Amino acid sequence: MAAERLLELDRDLVGLDTLEVASPPRPSRLRRAWSAVWPRLAAVALALAAWQLVALSGWQPGYLLPGPGPVLARLGADARQAAFWTAVAITLQRALVGYVAAVLVGALAGAVVARQGLLRRAVGSLITGLQTMPSIAWFPLAILLFGLDETAILFVVLLGAAPAVANGLIGGIDQIPPLLLRSGQVLGARGVRLYRHVILPAALPPFIGGLKQGWAFAWRSLMAGELLVVLSNRPSLGARLQFAREFADAQGLLATMIVVFVIGMVVDAVFSRIDGEVRRRWGLV
Repeated sequence: MAAERLLELDRDLVGLDTLEVASPPRPSRLRRAWSAVWPRLAAVALALAAWQLVALSGWQPGYLLPGPGPVLARLGADARQAAFWTAVAITLQRALVGYVAAVLVGALAGAVVARQGLLRRAVGSLITGLQTMPSIAWFPLAILLFGLDETAILFVVLLGAAPAVANGLIGGIDQIPPLLLRSGQVLGARGVRLYRHVILPAALPPFIGGLKQGWAFAWRSLMAGELLVVLSNRPSLGARLQFAREFADAQGLLATMIVVFVIGMVVDAVFSRIDGEVRRRWGLV
């Protein structure tokens, strides 16, 4: 009797095995890297081709709008100079300091405002208003308060990025299911522990989007600041743009713009990778 039941069970298991769908093999790391890179390479190729066509059209003379060939050659020549890398390092240092300060201020403001109804009604629209205000509008006040100094640039970067970070965290907290918050409270999470173990982890995927947007605001604010506040002993990418414009150096101007563009793309790729990993770990992909 037991042997018959075992045989019947084996037949049932064989039937279930036939219903299983084999998962496709995971592509190799090289194939995954190529699938992620080739669309970007294709987009760059199309952009260069369009640029070359505009330059050949004669819309502007060559000394005002050179083609990609002379500009890339100029970029290669600039990259062999120490002054170029000094300017890149100073700009990245300013971006890092200003962005970190904006993340700290914005995250603190967002965490406080999101969970306090009265405070949110009072200053929630103020944060959004600060986010929509053009960064360039802060520079007259910053120069008046701090003069033509490094602090004026960092002040505007902070004001440009912190509201986006705050709104990103507020939006992430708003998307947390109320049942999850109640479950955390039932298990004894209160105050800082509730934020540490429940709210912040649950709000992290949308918050990554706020951090990414905050970086975009910080980078744009920094470029505007370096164009307006040029310090004699602090070369930067913005200063190189300003000097190239004053001397009508179109090749140097476009070469520096390419550097600014590439830095923005690289940082965006880093944020996209982090966002993908977080979403995968949180089961959202």
